[in-house]
Amino acid sequence: MSEALKCAWANIKLKVAMKSKIVKFYFQKVDGSPREAYGTLNEKLMPTTTGTDKRAKNDTVQTYFDTEVNDFRCFKKANLLKMA
Repeated sequence: MSEALKCAWANIKLKVAMKSKIVKFYFQKVDGSPREAYGTLNEKLMPTTTGTDKRAKNDTVQTYFDTEVNDFRCFKKANLLKMA
């Protein structure tokens, strides 16, 4: 239970930090290898999006704008390792 709470708080802190700046963080990919990512959710640092998103929302994944690839990416919230 405590590990789940730690993971939940880490995800909340990451999301809040990404709303204001580019954040370096690490998560475990589906194949088990660690991934270093630089992401943001700041509107000023992302390109403008057009159209409507009709996809179903999934609360188990975190989407972010990857500033290295200049594209949107996502990862499973349970796989967040740490925020740098």
